Amino acid sequence: MFYPQLVAGPIERPQNLLPQFREKHIFTGDNFKIGLSQMAFGFFKKVVIADRLAMGVDYSFANAVDQSGLSLAVSAIFYSFQIYCDFSGYSDIAIGAARIMGFKLLTNFNAPYFSRSISEFWKRWHISLSTWFRDYLYFSLGGNRVKNHGVYLNLFIVFLISGLWHGANWTFVIWGSIHGLIMIIERGFKAFWEKFNIILNKYIITVFRIIVTFIIVTLAWVFFRAESSSKAVYILHKIFNLSLNDTITSPLNNAELLFSFCLIAILMCKEKWFSKINAKNNIVFVFFIILISLCCYFFGVFDNKQFIYFQF
Repeated sequence: MFYPQLVAGPIERPQNLLPQFREKHIFTGDNFKIGLSQMAFGFFKKVVIADRLAMGVDYSFANAVDQSGLSLAVSAIFYSFQIYCDFSGYSDIAIGAARIMGFKLLTNFNAPYFSRSISEFWKRWHISLSTWFRDYLYFSLGGNRVKNHGVYLNLFIVFLISGLWHGANWTFVIWGSIHGLIMIIERGFKAFWEKFNIILNKYIITVFRIIVTFIIVTLAWVFFRAESSSKAVYILHKIFNLSLNDTITSPLNNAELLFSFCLIAILMCKEKWFSKINAKNNIVFVFFIILISLCCYFFGVFDNKQFIYFQF
């Protein structure tokens, strides 16, 4: 048994993991500090961010009829970060635990919500699974070696199957199909985007593309989260018809809603600018562990919520 490695991810390749079982691993301080720091941030993502956001998300999706468009829009955004923090938090804990023992598992997430396109998103989200689909399904179907219409068909099949991989439900099929269709559209307009980046200010276009990609991913997550496709359509209809006069109804009060948005901002800053904190430094390591431990203790939500991806 190798407890840091479970089927939920990272999904390891035998050529990476099996040779490490045959090696002699010596406990080192550097591995301990790097691994424990990653585990601590994984716990922070899960109990402080994901499970806090889950309170508002669960309430809104369960009572969609009584929710305003604005409430459902906020809940959709919250779910994007809930599922990310829940799953990447689990991956951080697994990777960190392995690192303490001297094993190096594959990176599974790389700041996916800074992606400029859906294709880039899938290079950053659940990397071990998306590369598995690429290597063993997409390439087996012919990959880019076939004509354009064949490439489009291959892309759509891969994402359709990735939806079915999560469950035999129309919500997952539609979720996978949305990503497949957007991938096809992106490939068709690739030359246009390259010219557009040259003509206009590159920074402005990058920010615009990140925002658009996040919106698409968030709207697709509604199908992933909803109990049925009809309910997902209903929620999206209310979101697209939201009014400036709408109010937010949530089990989270205004202070908790503001705190939730602050946590999301902290998460994004950590991933964008502070992702390379030197955990080997003793002072940085001790400060980081104490800070994360206090945050988990005072702000964590401990209601025994299992990890979302354990159901797949």
